[in-house]
Amino acid sequence: MRYAALLFAPLLLAGCVQAIAESRVRSALSEAGLNDRVSDCMAGRMVDRLTIEQLKKLERLKTRAAERDPVTIRDYLSRVARVGDAEVIGVTSSSAALCATGIAD
Repeated sequence: MRYAALLFAPLLLAGCVQAIAESRVRSALSEAGLNDRVSDCMAGRMVDRLTIEQLKKLERLKTRAAERDPVTIRDYLSRVARVGDAEVIGVTSSSAALCATGIAD
């Protein structure tokens, strides 16, 4: 029994890290001005496809308090382009397109 717990501990830890990362990405997308449905959908896809370092780059895109009004996906993607990471831009763009159209949920 003790050995089984030791074997599954890394899996449980990985699941916790995944959930925390997804929550932080979801919050960052919402704070950037995207609606909650799109933010929720995009966060799940992005956490699966980007590294923690890449996600931190996106987290830095939070808007100033005066800009908290909803933004269009196009506006958000133009901010993402400033990150300068082709993979981040590609994953964010494809996630935005799939989530905004309802193809992915």
